[in-house]
Amino acid sequence: MKTKRHLTALGLAAASALLLSACGTDDNSASRGDDAQGGNGGTSGECAGQENIQAEGASSQANAMDEFSVVYQEECAGFSIDYNPTGSGAGIKQFNAGQVDFAGSDSPLKDEEITAATDRCEGAVPLHLPMVFGPVAIAYNLPGVDDLVLDGETIAQIFNGTITSWNDDAIAALNEGVDLPDQEILPIFRSDESGTTENFQQYLEAAAGDAWTSGGGKSFTGGVGDGRAKSDGVASGVASTEGSVTYVEVSFAHSNDLSIAQIDNGSGAVELNDESTGAAITNASLAGDGADMVIDLDSVYGTQAEGAYPLVMATYQIVCSEYPESETAEAVKSFLRVAATTGQENLSTLGYVPLPDEFQEQLLDSVETIS
Repeated sequence: MKTKRHLTALGLAAASALLLSACGTDDNSASRGDDAQGGNGGTSGECAGQENIQAEGASSQANAMDEFSVVYQEECAGFSIDYNPTGSGAGIKQFNAGQVDFAGSDSPLKDEEITAATDRCEGAVPLHLPMVFGPVAIAYNLPGVDDLVLDGETIAQIFNGTITSWNDDAIAALNEGVDLPDQEILPIFRSDESGTTENFQQYLEAAAGDAWTSGGGKSFTGGVGDGRAKSDGVASGVASTEGSVTYVEVSFAHSNDLSIAQIDNGSGAVELNDESTGAAITNASLAGDGADMVIDLDSVYGTQAEGAYPLVMATYQIVCSEYPESETAEAVKSFLRVAATTGQENLSTLGYVPLPDEFQEQLLDSVETIS
């Protein structure tokens, strides 16, 4: 039976090492910088194993994987990785069929998928390694209101139609001194099935209490608002519609010049930035065992830690704890060392959250258990 662990209690021993459509941005042309947050940075360790890695899965981490690939080839001359962003489900199927060396997934494996992955790994259990994190913004278009504060309950009531006006008493109570207009709220949601919607609704279930009772899943269940396809669709919809609000990956909010609400997690209003999202990751608990780093999402979405922005999605690399081929194991370890260290240095410019120091060290410990 799986038990929950808190990240800060794990220590640095290898045996105890350790969640959105896409998060990130469609533009991965930014140059890597030395001043970005990236935990320990520096060395990625030994380059070894087979020269090419094949991987497939979540599109949410596609731009991060492009960045990792560039850095991997810079640090490990002659080595490369091909990542196909076909989606979490397809990646898991290809991994379990032995067609790729690891998979990317926005959610942990289901029981039947764990069974199939264990067979693929010839009896070794799979590991979930959360390598890429992407924040989700509550983005809005309300001219004259630049510093809006919402909490889990008011966000839920906006997206289920209970709160219909921007000057509603519940919103006003969180925004004392702000001149809120008597204007109708138009929620804009993802009309297509989306990992972002799934994580957003998981957040509401964890943070909104009885205010959100319509359930979760990849399809929006709130029952009100205007549906738009894909992340760029909801973001552009808000950009062109005064009074509207949506949930979207932060890079799309920035590229459409949208205002982003602060979220009061119960300990005060928190702005979305690297520090606040990193605090949520650091304070997360784990539901996995040993080196398996499945994150207890309730501990992220329901956090009341001071300064922690709670709406952050995790993408896992699904790997064998022990590979049938040693050359594959060494190559996967080499790549993941790079991805967890120097590969993180430019992620904030791509709309992701660089790994906090403590989390990074614990993740590296889990990587080193791969054999």
